[in-house]
Amino acid sequence: MTTNRTSPPFADRVLQNVARVLVGKEDVTRLCLAGVLAGGHLLLEDVPGTGKTMLARALAHSLGLDFARIQFTPDLLPGDVTGVSVYRPASGAFEFVPGPIFTGVLLADEINRATPRTQSALLEAMGEGQVTESGVTHVLRQPFVVVATQNPVEHEGTYRLPEAQLDRFVLRTSVGYPGLEQEVEMLSRLRGAHPITTLSAVATPADLLDAQAQVREVHVAPDVQRYVAALGARTRRHPQILLGTGPRASLALQGVAQALAWLDGRTFVTPDDVQVAAPAVLAHRLTLRIEARLQGLAPEAVVAEVLRSEPVPVETASVDDVPTTAVHARVPPTR
Repeated sequence: MTTNRTSPPFADRVLQNVARVLVGKEDVTRLCLAGVLAGGHLLLEDVPGTGKTMLARALAHSLGLDFARIQFTPDLLPGDVTGVSVYRPASGAFEFVPGPIFTGVLLADEINRATPRTQSALLEAMGEGQVTESGVTHVLRQPFVVVATQNPVEHEGTYRLPEAQLDRFVLRTSVGYPGLEQEVEMLSRLRGAHPITTLSAVATPADLLDAQAQVREVHVAPDVQRYVAALGARTRRHPQILLGTGPRASLALQGVAQALAWLDGRTFVTPDDVQVAAPAVLAHRLTLRIEARLQGLAPEAVVAEVLRSEPVPVETASVDDVPTTAVHARVPPTR
């Protein structure tokens, strides 16, 4: 079978444009773009100064989307996010004043510093693409992406994100520190003006919507779908997991796997796509038992164990570039 693994021009333009701002973070950018192509929202969990904000801004600029940033603080109110109704004496009526959530890419910076009540103001927008205020529903423009950040180390003055909120993020990832040579290159690039100030759009919102539609058409064989569902089911009966993943996680895993296949120029999903996506899609949705947490076990380690334990479908034949699969009894290698 001959397979075209060249990324679509749309993806190449976006990835290369973001690379002007983030040095040596192509894999992270690709994963985040896959999350956006899957129609989801992103959670970036990392220490300060690693480029979380720059990644969000660069993606927004590259995709031609409006960008808004909210610094989440304990005194932030839900209306500060969604908007409020203001009484206008001249007309004798209330008028809705939209909040910063009415944008293309919303950066919820340090989301865990706001109260759960304010965090929950994002739930309807992230899940249904709309905001309800005073009984009136206001539909958000599409595409709409929330990029939230949080510091995993500092916990003073923070509120843990509830499971319902975490489940709305299609994936969680970190930017990470640059390597030595990458940091030297970054210092060289930033001697003058920051590249983000001159970053221009290389795509339009319509291009993104079209790409998202193409991603949804990427073929997922029945055995691969069963593999996705089996991974979720295995998390629900794992001895070290108190709360496993639900159906929304399986939908997210399939969607991100479809996006990764599309970014590779393929019209079908392979088990490798699922395995690459699984840690970022599943780990933040798991609640470990207290014994596992006391042992210092990370959710990512449990996901790796689940991947090793579940039999993997393997390609056996193909017709018209769409492979058929069979279940391989061998345990896959650690990824």
